[in-house]
Amino acid sequence: MDRQKTAPPGARNVVQFLRNKSGMKTRPGVVNGQRADYFKGSAAVKAVLSPEYKKLKNVPQVETEEEAERMLHSLLPFAFFLRVERGPAPPSTSKENVAPRPLKVIHMQMFEKDMHYVWLYEGSQLWQRLAGLGLIALLLAAVMFPLWPMFLRRGVYYLSLGVLGLFGLLMVIAVLRLIFWVITIVVVPPGIWIFPNLFADVGVIESFIPLWAWDVPPPKKKIRRTKKKSKKSDEGAEPDDVVNERSAPAEDEAPVEPTPEDYADLN
Repeated sequence: MDRQKTAPPGARNVVQFLRNKSGMKTRPGVVNGQRADYFKGSAAVKAVLSPEYKKLKNVPQVETEEEAERMLHSLLPFAFFLRVERGPAPPSTSKENVAPRPLKVIHMQMFEKDMHYVWLYEGSQLWQRLAGLGLIALLLAAVMFPLWPMFLRRGVYYLSLGVLGLFGLLMVIAVLRLIFWVITIVVVPPGIWIFPNLFADVGVIESFIPLWAWDVPPPKKKIRRTKKKSKKSDEGAEPDDVVNERSAPAEDEAPVEPTPEDYADLN
């Protein structure tokens, strides 16, 4: 936008910090049919009062929330972000996939920490442009494959054969280890897995270590709970006069012989 280009370097540095480096929480929204991110004013105030912001150079320094609000209000004329009103939240299928909320830009533009603001600044587009150019170059190279020199085409051919060979070898190992597991689960239960970490979320080398392992689930961690025993004594009674509830049965109950479990509890 033209107004963003007229912003002074200090204001642009603040906006770049809030957009890319502050870690400020944003939420998805829709403005005029286009998807955009919006944030709450209190999150921006907290970001400019953080120690990371104070380490920046060539930015307006703020010390209080009032100064932070005035500084952020001075950025509104450059249209890096604008104040919006949120519409009703659309129904979402899950908490993870939150549907974008409809937003409406209002005419009264002023910064308040309890209000919401939509981002109109996308940041530097250099990496996106480089990625687009790289994708176009790859497509052109694939289309012009018949015009490649013979040694390049031969190299790509052998490379593709190597990749297909590795994929086929992995499939063969997977089938063989499954057959071996089915045999061993009958002969020597609970069965043996060859390369048990083959499909685990580990590195390439760790996938083939160890060579084999029994098909035994990992032991569950036991949580030890300690029982606190309390003794009740009368006021002024000596320690020898303390009566144990287990050792003194009631008059209408027969005495209970101790069991091995009782001795285990004492240990």
